[in-house]
Amino acid sequence: MMNNELKAKIEELIPQLAVVRRDLHKHPESGWTEFRTASLAIKKMRELGYTVTMGKDAVCKEAMMGVPAPEVLKRHMERAVAQGADPELVAQMEGGLTGFWADMDLGGEGPFLAVRFDMDCNDVTECADADHRPNVEGFASVNAGCMHACGHDGHTAIGLALAEVIASLRGQLKGKIRFIFQPAEEGVRGAMPMEKAGAVEGVNEIFGMHLGFQANRMGTVICGTKNFLATTKADVTFTGVPAHAGNAPEEGKNALLSAATALLNMHAIPRSGKGDTRITVGKLIGGEGRNVIPPKAVLVLETRGITSDLDAYMFGEVKRIAKAAGDMWGCGCSIDIKGGTKSGESDLEVAKVVAEEAREMGCFDKVVEEQNFGASEDYSHFMSTVQAAGGKGTYVQVGTSLRAGHHNSHFDFDEQTLANALELMSRCVWRTLAK
Repeated sequence: MMNNELKAKIEELIPQLAVVRRDLHKHPESGWTEFRTASLAIKKMRELGYTVTMGKDAVCKEAMMGVPAPEVLKRHMERAVAQGADPELVAQMEGGLTGFWADMDLGGEGPFLAVRFDMDCNDVTECADADHRPNVEGFASVNAGCMHACGHDGHTAIGLALAEVIASLRGQLKGKIRFIFQPAEEGVRGAMPMEKAGAVEGVNEIFGMHLGFQANRMGTVICGTKNFLATTKADVTFTGVPAHAGNAPEEGKNALLSAATALLNMHAIPRSGKGDTRITVGKLIGGEGRNVIPPKAVLVLETRGITSDLDAYMFGEVKRIAKAAGDMWGCGCSIDIKGGTKSGESDLEVAKVVAEEAREMGCFDKVVEEQNFGASEDYSHFMSTVQAAGGKGTYVQVGTSLRAGHHNSHFDFDEQTLANALELMSRCVWRTLAK
């Protein structure tokens, strides 16, 4: 049975959920540029009495992938300050070190629980349709080319409200809780640098959550997610020699032919009998003109596997084929890894606890204990790391009706799901840490 004080605190905070979500939706920030979002969240967590670890202490700079150029980061830092971020906090995040975690020691013997919330947006331009609710109600993105088209604005709002719930009831809890606010989930780039910095060191149990995705209707909740695909994101660059295509083609080395050869052969990589594997070359960029032997070409690609070993197999083949294709046409080849995460699977034991709490709430008419994911999510890196050290965790998907699918410029969700998610996560944390 839910504690009456817990219930009252949740009800008190519900009106603020949409306010915070809409502010974040209006000011979206993509991976490694979440300076305003992190600044506001850090200030709130400190006000609530949490001990914050941030900047170089929370993100391993050497492990960061897909970081924007310094001049781009500088522009985003300036924009964040202009939009209300704390200049001193932003300065401590220079270089894109926007991830942080916040701890509260609740006293007594108890678990060390972590809950993770992602902060970044998509590189999407929000639609200008007159009937798009964020346009109608004045909270559409004001940052060009950036949009919260996946619900991370809602995730951050829920995380901050949950932190307030826990802080207000800390005397009734035991153990330790850590709130992980993660940057750069899109492109699966943010978890590993935070894990390398110690984000889940010593953690016994971890919860992650997402609004919508497979739970794409109000009343549905998926309490445990399995078969996260491990993935590697990379750019493969072929470097050749330019030459006049008519007068001296023999002097050139055709990088575009190297890239095309590699592309076709990468998609012919034999699949494994040990489980699902994927490869997609999403973009080929190359060439300078119709009468110039192409001196440069780039493949933008990803591999995936149902296990981390299978993803490693696929990416190993990518590297082998890329080198061979470069050698075949006399071109150089370099590979720049832009992101990646581990495979993972929720612990059914923890998922069943979530399901029990969801059923007691009464607002969910479809409670799914466990479901295959078949995609990648950076949270799986945190969860797999905790599990490898003997801990446990789960990933919850809280249902909502959607105006359009995730990563779509028309994306929007029913804000009632914010209250549902806050209560469910509060119940789960309470059950884990209550004296």
